[in-house]
Amino acid sequence: MRSKPSMASATAIARSSRRPGFGRIGPIWRGSRLGRTIIALNVAGLIVLIGGALILNETRRALMDAQIDTLRTEGELIAQVLSAAGATQGVPDPLLDVEVARDVVLQLHVQDTQRILIFDAQGVQIADSHMINDRIDRRSLPNLRKPGGTFTIRPAPSELEMESRNAQRARGELEAEAREAMIKDIAAGARRTASGGRVVSVSLPIKHVGAILGVLTIEGGDVDAIIARQRAALIPFILVAFLGTIASSLLLNIIIARPVRRLSRAADLVRLSRARSISLPEISRRDDELGDLSRSLETMTNSLSERMDAIERFAADVAHEIRNPLTSIRSAVETLDLVKDEAARLKLMNILKQDVGRMDRLITDISNASRLDAELSREEPRSIDAAKLMGDIVSIYQASARKTDPPVIFDAPAAAMPIAGREGPLGQVFRNLIDNARSFTILADRKDAAVRVTMQRKDTEIVTTIDDDGPGIPAENLEMVFERFYTSRPRASRVVGGAGNSGLGLSIARQIALAHNGRLWAENRMGRDGEILGARFIIALPTRRSA
Repeated sequence: MRSKPSMASATAIARSSRRPGFGRIGPIWRGSRLGRTIIALNVAGLIVLIGGALILNETRRALMDAQIDTLRTEGELIAQVLSAAGATQGVPDPLLDVEVARDVVLQLHVQDTQRILIFDAQGVQIADSHMINDRIDRRSLPNLRKPGGTFTIRPAPSELEMESRNAQRARGELEAEAREAMIKDIAAGARRTASGGRVVSVSLPIKHVGAILGVLTIEGGDVDAIIARQRAALIPFILVAFLGTIASSLLLNIIIARPVRRLSRAADLVRLSRARSISLPEISRRDDELGDLSRSLETMTNSLSERMDAIERFAADVAHEIRNPLTSIRSAVETLDLVKDEAARLKLMNILKQDVGRMDRLITDISNASRLDAELSREEPRSIDAAKLMGDIVSIYQASARKTDPPVIFDAPAAAMPIAGREGPLGQVFRNLIDNARSFTILADRKDAAVRVTMQRKDTEIVTTIDDDGPGIPAENLEMVFERFYTSRPRASRVVGGAGNSGLGLSIARQIALAHNGRLWAENRMGRDGEILGARFIIALPTRRSA
């Protein structure tokens, strides 16, 4: 017959049933499915944007390089035309004919997006295709009348200052490019104009018989159009990234937020006592952190439900056990006034004393049993020498023994017996087992009757055996003796130690053993002829692993 689940054993079950996967530590990409999912979804949109920007940047760079190559070719052709038209002449003193150079620029067919500039060796501008061709830059003028203001046709001072700063910066960049061309034979790149626009520019030196007579600069003004096209090309990537972010947000809501809300509602139902445990099988089947959490919550609530059931059964058992002595006391008290015989009255008084003592012992054991679970959860396990603990307990029994008490003999190796546990509860286990053995050994009509305690190491366990010389335990009751309030002993043995036995000692001992991941069972010591020599209780506790 299996013993009833107890409060302490429920705690042990809750601790031992924790899945190894819960509480994963280490890098997210190794142990967390949800972490990998969240990172992947968030990085996906970022990758799209970065990839699109890199692709467009490479495309823009290629277009800029192609534009520079085109302008360089055109510039070299224009330089050859200037030489063929006689703009460069003179040997051995070469010179640049300004009028011929201007005529060549005037006769060239220059696109609206291009501009040709010629500078002499001193950096003085001598030709500009925009000015020679009477090109006029058109841009919107500011409002003639500001709302609520006075009539004016002058631009705001800030706009004039901005145009002046732009012109100075553009002039400086153009001069720097021309100087670089005279030194390096070519200068190319993108720069700002006086109007604030961006152009691609190539500058080439104008040479004659090895002498540099000036600089030819040709500009392509369609950079802003290229940039605008690139920005427009980035819009699909932005849309894809936006849609990906929306989709990932919805997916995260489905796979994370909704299950968490369901777990929260299930926990609220348990809190409001409308359910005894959480059961969400579709979430528990998931192989990620939410699945671990669901399984842990389900195990925790199941353990709490078992503990509540154990408490209810314990309360019912307590009420039943207390009712018997109370009924006996009430009957004795009601009869005491009716009995006139002194011997009968004395007998009733003895019954009252025994029942009161039994009540006191019962209440004490019930109190110890009810506090046991809290004590086990409050005190952290530590390394204990089981042999030393048992030796100290046996020495107390030996020092306080009366002549009629059976001796307690302890036998253990000299080596330490380390276990991980709590000294107080384990000491209670040993005392309960020894008290139980003494209460039966005292019945043996033998001079050598004793309680023998042995301790030894077996593999990964410390095994303690408590033998008595009593009548033994019926085979059908070897498991039943660990049930609460169960007792089956001769009446004479109930006076050992005071006011009888409550039937909780062995039950408490097993609870503590289970809480320490140990085992406790009973068997009979058999003789050669098959006779029962006494009972034997064996408790096996795991050894403490060395750090």
